[in-house]
Amino acid sequence: MSDRDLVIRPAQPGEAGLVLDFVKALADYEKLAHEVEADEAAIDAALFGATPRVFCDIAEIGGTAAGFALWFYSFSTFRGAHGIYLEDLFVRPEFRGAGIGKALLRHLAQRCIAEGLPRFEWQVLDWNAPSIAFYEGQGARRYPEWHRCRLDGDALFAFAGGEVLAD
Repeated sequence: MSDRDLVIRPAQPGEAGLVLDFVKALADYEKLAHEVEADEAAIDAALFGATPRVFCDIAEIGGTAAGFALWFYSFSTFRGAHGIYLEDLFVRPEFRGAGIGKALLRHLAQRCIAEGLPRFEWQVLDWNAPSIAFYEGQGARRYPEWHRCRLDGDALFAFAGGEVLAD
């Protein structure tokens, strides 16, 4: 593959199914397929609705969708600035080793620089040695002293006191 063969472009309206296919493939790889609740309508609304808060870039080789990066803007109170948070990065197995993952990361890093964003972050599962090695090979640092916390499902509802905020 040459750099000329690779095109990175924003996902377009009508491609929610493609994005969902990538999400499901990533979930299969991470052994988390049972956690995927999103459907095509949810992806479509999130990416292409009136006020999108999440964005997606598609990597194509010869017109074939080979990988994707789904991301959103984060904010660091310590830096007093926005950054980019990469939620998902996935390259189809048959396209791995061709530099597509690196190109998607570089594309987002370039966006950070162009927009004056000082931080580009993501998470990786602790068992995923190939991805850890890949990310560290790009110069990424891991922060083992930070642990991800999450409230969801029944725990989220219980903690909220069973109440929903009105707009």
